[in-house]
Amino acid sequence: MKRRGLFIGALGCALLAVLLLGWGFSWGGAARDIPPVSAAEPVPISRLTVAPLVKRISPAVVNIAVAYPSPYAQNPLLRDPYFRRHFGVPDVALEPRLSAGSGVIVDAARGLVLTNAHVVKDGLVIVVMLQDQRKLEARLVGVSPDADIAVLQIPARNLKAAPLASADTAEVGDYVVAVGNPFGLGQTVTAGIVSALGRGLTPQSPVGLIQTDAPINPGNSGGPLINMRGEVIGINTAILAPFEGNVGIGFAVPASVVRDVLRQARS
Repeated sequence: MKRRGLFIGALGCALLAVLLLGWGFSWGGAARDIPPVSAAEPVPISRLTVAPLVKRISPAVVNIAVAYPSPYAQNPLLRDPYFRRHFGVPDVALEPRLSAGSGVIVDAARGLVLTNAHVVKDGLVIVVMLQDQRKLEARLVGVSPDADIAVLQIPARNLKAAPLASADTAEVGDYVVAVGNPFGLGQTVTAGIVSALGRGLTPQSPVGLIQTDAPINPGNSGGPLINMRGEVIGINTAILAPFEGNVGIGFAVPASVVRDVLRQARS
């Protein structure tokens, strides 16, 4: 009986092995009849991007360079080489100072560009550089110091303009994109949301600003804040930087205020 039990057990194991091999399994557990997945086969991936919006808007965003008179050049004594040598002031100190900002074309036919008033204030020469690298001297045709908005005009053809929102329809939580020239690096795109509306930088501020966490840095001033429809809903004007860096609190002048300044410049 003992031998018969061993024989039956061995026979059962042999039959199980035959069945497994017939089903296409190896003893290592891998299916022999299932072909391996080719690494070259594309894997579908859902892509969320604002690239089409940026491509449409970026030709309208410009860099602005402004030359300011040197404070040394304002001193009559230091205009004299003798006194400059006496006080140890080098000749290069009389050369104009340069600063950089951003802007956006909103009227291609008339060459009208929006920026901040503080970007171009007291500038001797204002130069606008387009995305295609054209450099054009601009003329100041309108300004509102209270709103911190300035309107420039450039003598150029074949311009691309960004649409200015017809009304202040932004809501807290809307996705937005900021485009500008931070630190003179060149055109740069950042994204975030509308964090708050109707903000004032001071209790006496006459303009309720759009607050956003889209990173805005020095040089972004005057660049557009854009909604997901590709409309300019504001002009970036300031940041709150208690630690001398971006902390995610930036402000833009809303489109309704910008539109009023633009209307006066056109009249």
